[in-house]
Amino acid sequence: MDALYTAVATATHGREGRAVTNDGKIDLALALPVEMGGNGQGTNPEQLFAAGYAACFGSALGLVGRQAKVDVSDAAVTAEVGIGKQGEGFGLKVTLRIELPDTLDEATGRKLVETAHQVCPYSNATRGNIDVDLVIE
Repeated sequence: MDALYTAVATATHGREGRAVTNDGKIDLALALPVEMGGNGQGTNPEQLFAAGYAACFGSALGLVGRQAKVDVSDAAVTAEVGIGKQGEGFGLKVTLRIELPDTLDEATGRKLVETAHQVCPYSNATRGNIDVDLVIE
């Protein structure tokens, strides 16, 4: 694959540090969530992953909608990223909640969402590695 764009970010001190992109557009404190014993005074990798996945999936849905000549511009995607013990380490699970326009029939909406799941780079990266549930609302 030839990359069209490459994002660059550096994190220091793991989950209790700071994450900064090379262009300075992201510069934020990282902290363990309270649920994992942290103080919750910063963001965490799961929140960043959720934001990226939701945005990327929304773009993929827009692309397949345009290709099918179906307006999905009012769609919204919410990504829920969970982390938990998996074997000796940790694993992730994802639920994508897709709110489609009321004017879209169920069968067409399902087809567009499933096609977007094949197109989205995040979906392609996680396929076979992370359980991803698609929930159409």
